[in-house]
Amino acid sequence: MNLIIVESPTKAKTLSRFLGKEYTVDSTMGHIQDLPKSKLGIDVEKNFAPDYILTPGKEEVVERLKKEAKDAKRVYLATDPDREGEAIAYHTFDSLAGGNASQPSKGTASKFQRIVFHEITEEAVKEALGHPRVIDNKLVDAQVARRVLDRLVGYKLSPLIWKKVRRGLSAGRVQSVAVRLVVERDRDIAKFKADEYWEIFADVKAKKTKGFTVELVKIAGKKAEVKDGKTAKKVVSDLNKAKYIVLSVDKKEVKRNPYPPFTTSTMTQSASSLYSWSAKRTMSVAQKLYEKGLITYHRTDSVHLATQAVDMARHFIQTKYSEKFLPEAPRVYKVKSKSAQEAHEAIRPTKADRIPGEFKTVGKFKEDASKLYALIWKRFVACQMATSIYDQTTINVEASKYLLRASGRIMKFEGWQAVNREIKSAKTQAVDGEQKLPEVKEKDSLQLIKVDPQQKFTEPPPKYNEASLIKTLEQLEIGRPSTYAPIISTIQARQYVEKTEGKLNSTTIGVAVSDFLVKHFPDVFDYQFTALMEGDLDKIAAGSKKWAPIIGQFWKPFSSKLKGVEEKAKRVKIEVEKTGDKCPDCKKGDQVIRVGRFGKFLSCSRFPDCSWKANYVETIEMKCLGCKKGEVVVKKTKTGRRFFGCSRYPDCDWASWKNPKQEEKKE
Repeated sequence: MNLIIVESPTKAKTLSRFLGKEYTVDSTMGHIQDLPKSKLGIDVEKNFAPDYILTPGKEEVVERLKKEAKDAKRVYLATDPDREGEAIAYHTFDSLAGGNASQPSKGTASKFQRIVFHEITEEAVKEALGHPRVIDNKLVDAQVARRVLDRLVGYKLSPLIWKKVRRGLSAGRVQSVAVRLVVERDRDIAKFKADEYWEIFADVKAKKTKGFTVELVKIAGKKAEVKDGKTAKKVVSDLNKAKYIVLSVDKKEVKRNPYPPFTTSTMTQSASSLYSWSAKRTMSVAQKLYEKGLITYHRTDSVHLATQAVDMARHFIQTKYSEKFLPEAPRVYKVKSKSAQEAHEAIRPTKADRIPGEFKTVGKFKEDASKLYALIWKRFVACQMATSIYDQTTINVEASKYLLRASGRIMKFEGWQAVNREIKSAKTQAVDGEQKLPEVKEKDSLQLIKVDPQQKFTEPPPKYNEASLIKTLEQLEIGRPSTYAPIISTIQARQYVEKTEGKLNSTTIGVAVSDFLVKHFPDVFDYQFTALMEGDLDKIAAGSKKWAPIIGQFWKPFSSKLKGVEEKAKRVKIEVEKTGDKCPDCKKGDQVIRVGRFGKFLSCSRFPDCSWKANYVETIEMKCLGCKKGEVVVKKTKTGRRFFGCSRYPDCDWASWKNPKQEEKKE
């Protein structure tokens, strides 16, 4: 009998389906060893040696695995194909073999072997079983270095934050940088001053054709810049008097290539944009799909595809769509980031011919699993399809000294966009959001129907949402595929950032903690420094650097700075939001909104002299859509997700995930 050890029961169940009776598959149920929660667990005097202990509650798991390993001819450690998976394999080996996992005896080393696969399919697993290897200590070291670094920062800074900001708070190395991004974006928005500008359109038509809209683009040969109403009025007056002549009609063929296959970052961004999913939700659904053998490993920053995957896609495209949808040569996508980890593939379905909607999905995740699988499948198949081709027409119209322009595209050949098609004629379909232009020719006279001036104002930078924050972290090379979702979840769980209508907003606590850390530890929470540290972790994984000296280079100045800040830094005052009402108890102070461990609450501004407090109920100034008596109030689930309910609950149980006021505006 041979034993295969994985992390999760679901993964074990999937493997058991296609492995024969000569294999027993069991799981560690997650990490089998971890740093202790009650103390630092790192010996800073002895090369930062971590004191890993058996994870509480795993005693029975280890005993069971030990018995199975003792009876097994071979033990295959088949944890996930990344640094965290390598570390779990290392700790599992260490717990079961009862010795030094770095230098095992020959007999133990031959019995315990590491196998890696990027998809849970029979072919991939049997291929891995045919090519076992030893545990890669370089990858383990990179994971240990991250864990040690994060522990040093978190355990040393959190008590300081308690003293200088507020009890119960904590700090994280990468999470605090993410909070800083949100805080700085909110400040940019707050100080933004909008500038007025005008866009001017004209509806025109030629004889025996439908009308179309042209936009002002140039005035006297220069780019049109209409910055105030007075100028706009003058332009409109001129345009109402002018003669409209077609100056030119330019037609050309425009090509559009498909997007590369998904990485963790682009997958979470797409799911956020299309389905308004959180990063945590997307990764949870992807985990289920991976464990069921439906997609490849979902924590990756690579757009590379294996040769057999490309061949599989091309065969499917030729069979399903025909030869013309297949480019002459396979499309090759290259990783732009220098930090892309190990030899991972992009996220893709394990079978191209497993079409969305034509297979059984994952239990209670059925709807979510179907949606995400369809997204991954379409992206993968499309990335190996032919280019989409459009006929683009640009009509330039002269009206005195003014040049106006209309552009439109009609799809000529749908190419890769065929994966999204519904039953419609691609040849006559105008591109969404663009007008279908009539046939006109140079020097044609056009009749003016109306001039339409539109006042606009420049807009501030957009609020971050989860997808755009992940994209920014990726661009700054901060964090890695396995850390994006935990970062976003952690900063919300700590109430440093809150999500409202899908947008991330920094809280008063988040601002206070971020400002304190950036002021007193500018190097540690600098974007470039954090990215360089990620680069060092990559070098450890590649074997070009040792982990202990890197931690040492960080620790010496950090620990020195820590002592100085503890002695000299002043306590931070957290800004509070006033409600406009007086305290009902002392009648002197103002009612203010504070943030505690369990969310927002009302308090007196004179605290601690006045101890009055009350529950904070956030309303949207709208009557309940159910009973018409209560107020619509904002509530949160146990997991922190916002929803809208009635203030008369439980007498009225009306509730909605969507803001009814926003929905009313849409109508």
